[in-house]
Amino acid sequence: MTASSKAEELKAEGKVYFMRIILLGPPGAGKGTQAKILAQKLNLPHISTGDLLRQNVKQGSELGKQAKNFMEKGALVPDDLVTQMLIQRINQPDIEGGFILDGYPRNINQAETLDQVLDKKKASIGLVFYLDTSESVIIQRLSGRLVCSSCGANFHKINMPPKTDMVCDICAGKLYQRSDDNYLTIKKRLDVYLKESHPLIEYYKKKKKLLTVSADEEAGIVLDRMIRLIDKHNDTLKV
Repeated sequence: MTASSKAEELKAEGKVYFMRIILLGPPGAGKGTQAKILAQKLNLPHISTGDLLRQNVKQGSELGKQAKNFMEKGALVPDDLVTQMLIQRINQPDIEGGFILDGYPRNINQAETLDQVLDKKKASIGLVFYLDTSESVIIQRLSGRLVCSSCGANFHKINMPPKTDMVCDICAGKLYQRSDDNYLTIKKRLDVYLKESHPLIEYYKKKKKLLTVSADEEAGIVLDRMIRLIDKHNDTLKV
C-alpha cells in the first residue's frame, strides 16, 4: 500500500501519519504549492512561516505586534520572532500527528533550533525534500507571480491565473505583482539563497534525511515524484 492510499485509509479512521516533512528550495521552486497539496494528500497540517507571520500580525498577538514594527520599517522580521511563532504552532494539539513545513529553516541556526524543539517532544524530522529548480524556470515563475493583497495567496499570470483578472479566487482581494519580482532582483535573491542554503543542504545530507527532487516540471509531476520517494522511505513513517 502506498503512503498516499494508506493516509486516505487512516483519514477515514480519524488517524494520521506521525510524519514530519520539510520542503526546501529557492524562491519560485513551488514549496508553498507542493506543501499544501502534499499535506492534503497525507492528511497532515501544513505549516508555512509566511502564513504564521501574517496570521499573528492580523490577530494582533504579542509576537505579531513585534513583527509588525519591523515590517512597517521595511526591515526583515528577526529569526527569533519567526522561531517563536513556529514553536507556538508546533506545540498545538493538531501537530502531534506530524506536519509539512515550508519556509523554515532558512539557516543552520534555525535547523538546530527546530531539532531541539522536536527533541523535547521526543520527535524528529522524517524527510527533507530539496526542490531543485533551474534558474530559467525560477525567473519565469517569479516574473509572472501575482500575490493577493488581503490573504497572501499566490497566483501566476500564465501557470495559474485567477478566474477573474487580478482578483483573488479565495477571498476576492486585489492581486498585485511584487516590486522585487523582476529579473535583476530575482537573480540577486537566487545568488543569496544558494550561498545561504548550501550549509543547510549539507546539514540534512549528513543526517541522511535529504532527498533532492527536480522541480522544473508542472506541480503534478513534482508531487508524484515526492509521493514515490515517500513510498520508498516508508520505514520512516509511523502509524
